[in-house]
Amino acid sequence: MALHFELVTPEKLVRSEEVYQVVVPGTDGDFGVLEGHAPFMSTVRDGAIQVFASAGAAPEVIPVRGGFAEVNEKGLTVLAEHAG
Repeated sequence: MALHFELVTPEKLVRSEEVYQVVVPGTDGDFGVLEGHAPFMSTVRDGAIQVFASAGAAPEVIPVRGGFAEVNEKGLTVLAEHAG
């Protein structure tokens, strides 16, 4: 199982890859997304996205500032004001 994850800023496409799980800093709390997650939208607070390449792997941490996250049948897209 793999989740399609995209991280986009106004300047560029930062990431587009298949991953196991992503944890996003939502304004109402952090939330994790795996493949098959129900459709969902949230605003993103300043913090760090954790990207898990595989089950049990250590996360890659990507700092982000503001934005929106959307989960749909295609995967997870995070539209961040700033990333990295």
